[in-house]
Amino acid sequence: MAPARSFIKLGALAAAACAAIAALFVLGRAEAQQQQNGWQVCNETGYVLEAATGRPDGRAIVVQGWTRLRPGECKTAVGAPLARGTHYLYARTSSAHRGGRRQWGGDARLCVDPQQQFSIENPPNCSVSGYEERRFRRVQINKRDTWRTSFSEATPYTMARARAMGLQRLLTDAGYDIGEGRRGADPRRIAQAIAQFRASARLAANASEDQLIDALETAARRRAEQVGLTLCNRTSGRLWTAVARRRGEGWESRGWWQLNPGGCVRTIDETLMQERYYVYASMDTNQGARVLAAPGETFCTSPSRFAILGRENCEARHYGTALFTSISTRERAGLVVDFQDRDFLPPGEAARAAQGATAGRDAPLRESGRPGFAPPAASQQDRPSQ
Repeated sequence: MAPARSFIKLGALAAAACAAIAALFVLGRAEAQQQQNGWQVCNETGYVLEAATGRPDGRAIVVQGWTRLRPGECKTAVGAPLARGTHYLYARTSSAHRGGRRQWGGDARLCVDPQQQFSIENPPNCSVSGYEERRFRRVQINKRDTWRTSFSEATPYTMARARAMGLQRLLTDAGYDIGEGRRGADPRRIAQAIAQFRASARLAANASEDQLIDALETAARRRAEQVGLTLCNRTSGRLWTAVARRRGEGWESRGWWQLNPGGCVRTIDETLMQERYYVYASMDTNQGARVLAAPGETFCTSPSRFAILGRENCEARHYGTALFTSISTRERAGLVVDFQDRDFLPPGEAARAAQGATAGRDAPLRESGRPGFAPPAASQQDRPSQ
């Protein structure tokens, strides 16, 4: 479950308090955070965040990203002097973290480049311009010199506590056992894990805590890329995708992920334990939707974002249905499936249900040459679209 999204809006006095709190870090930081002029964004979560901002520029909105924020870190996203009025803010967790990318946002729809650094005047149509839409939080700034906005979790942390929780989370994401239980992580196990990682990563003895966090994030991202189920759009159109799998004694279907041409999304970010998983994809065209040509099996869906338990009595439970195509993991921990134009039926032609000997057979979909690894040039899109 995604954490609660929370923003704290403070003025110049709170920005000074941020610097005072940061100076109290007890986790070995080499330097304290310093107050700076401009719009500061602060990370009071236990995640590495990537933030994007929007600022007024005449009648236009200039959107830029990504500002990387370590746990317990503040950075100036927009320099002074600030324009009074409505600004915009969005953040996502680093792809190194397990559990899907979490987002902090609002109701303002602006365009981003999810793949790389960008600075654009927000276009009227994101996809036509090669960008993707994200929902930003509106932030009212009424000072010209200094303003601060913080990202936080449902459980509020001090900056120092956020730093400590971030280190623990990255250690776990990188594959280290820190003995988490009812009373939290074991401090001795944390210290041992940090020592082991420093040795394996060959970090210098005087490497700072920032360097430790950066190295842990890199290791966690590499580990995450080797597991799970990634879908990639190698077609000429936009795709709407969903997945289904057995969970315990029952079934689960989940969607939607919108994929522009060339985009990828890791829909499952844990080791693949089942023999078979099921995928759905529909391609938007001017002539109508195109669905997968391979026969499929019925699962429940919904017009908006969904996570549905069970695959029986969909209509009675006020859900729709769709045919999901079976794919085999072949005992691999990670798998990347490439959708290509030839995998889809002509516009308007209905999908076929798998019957008899075809039920449970794997679809003739292409798998990438590096199972479990999403190509670095592909856009890693966020949690299912609304």
